[in-house]
Amino acid sequence: MTNLMFKTSISLLFIIGLLFSPQAQSKELKVVISDVNVPWGMVQLSATQWLVSERDGELLLFDLATNKKHPIANLPKISDRGQGGLLDLELHPNYKANGWIYFSFSSPEGEGRGSNTAVMRAKIQDYQLVSKELLYKATPNTTKGHHFGSRIEFDQAGYLYFSVGDRGDRDTNPQDIERDAGKIYRLHDDGRIPKDNPFIKNSKPAIYSYGHRNPQGMAMHPVTGNIWTHEHGPKGGDEINVIAKGKNYGWPIISYGVNYSGSKFTEISEKEGMEQPVWYWVPSIAPSGMTFVTSDKYPQWKGQLLVGSLKFGYLVLCKIENNKVVSQQIVYEGLGRTRNVKQMPDGYIYAAVEGKGIVRLDAQ
Repeated sequence: MTNLMFKTSISLLFIIGLLFSPQAQSKELKVVISDVNVPWGMVQLSATQWLVSERDGELLLFDLATNKKHPIANLPKISDRGQGGLLDLELHPNYKANGWIYFSFSSPEGEGRGSNTAVMRAKIQDYQLVSKELLYKATPNTTKGHHFGSRIEFDQAGYLYFSVGDRGDRDTNPQDIERDAGKIYRLHDDGRIPKDNPFIKNSKPAIYSYGHRNPQGMAMHPVTGNIWTHEHGPKGGDEINVIAKGKNYGWPIISYGVNYSGSKFTEISEKEGMEQPVWYWVPSIAPSGMTFVTSDKYPQWKGQLLVGSLKFGYLVLCKIENNKVVSQQIVYEGLGRTRNVKQMPDGYIYAAVEGKGIVRLDAQ
C-alpha cells in the first residue's frame, strides 16, 4: 500500500468510525477514590491499597479497607507549574519481590531556570520514600510549562520506557537526537543504558525514538510486546504510534494538524524516512492514558485498545487488526476530563478523572 493510499484509508476509516459507531454504551461507574483533584498516575499495590499521584506534587497511598489516605513523605523537589508536577506512576514487573516504584515529575534540579522531566525509582517504608534513585533527568530546564510527556511502561524483557514531550520547543528539540525532549527513551530497570539502544554513541544514548510532540499514553501490546503510544497533536493530528527502535515519527515536519490559530506550520503529512501513525484524530480529542483490554470482565472489548479523552470526557475503544487501528467507537460518554485509564491487576478497568477521582467501570 502506498503512503497516499494509507493516508486516504485512515481518513476514510476515521470518518466511517464517527458516522457508524454504535452509540456509547451505558455503564455503571463506581467511585473508588474521591479525595484527589488531578490524579495523573495510579497503580494498584494490592487488592486494597492504591498509590495515586496528584499533579500538584502529592503522592498518596489509599487504603480502601480502612478508608484512610496516607501522604507519602520525602519526595524530591517537584515544580508544580502549568502542565508539570508529579506525573506518572509504574510498578517494577517484579514489584512484589523488590518493592520498586517508578514515577515521573517535573524537576527544577540541574541546568537552567525552570524544570524538565525526570524519572526516579524508590521504595516506600513507613509512608515515606526510601532508596531514591534518579534514573534520568532531561536537560536543560526551561520555564515553559507544557509538554512534559511523562508516561512510563515496561516491556516483556523488563526494559523501562518513558516519554518526554517537546517542552514547547517544536522547531529545535524533537528532530535533534543530540537533545532531550520530543523523544521516547529506553533504560534498564536500574537506569543503565542498554548497549543496543539505537543512539548509543550519541550524547543522549537513552533515546529510543524521536520526532514526538507530547506522548501522554503508553502501553505494551499484550501479544506482540510492542510499545504503543499516543500523543497530543496541535489543532488536530493526535496520533497513535507503535514505537520502533531508532525511528523518526515526524513531528513537526509532518503532521495531520495545524496551529491553534488554524494556520499551517507544515504542508506535508508524510515523508520518506518518517513513520506514519497507525491512527490519528482530526479534530483532536486530547488523548490521555491508554490500556489494552485483556480481562474476561470485558469480553466485548477484549483484545482492543482503550483511550481516554481530556477534551471530550469520554473513552474510545480502538479496534486493532494486523497491528493497526482500523476503527474507533466511543464506549463511554460524560466521564469528565479523563487523565488516565488502566486495566488493573484485579481485572477491572479504572479511569482517573479530574475533579472526580478514580472510578471503576463495571464488568460487562
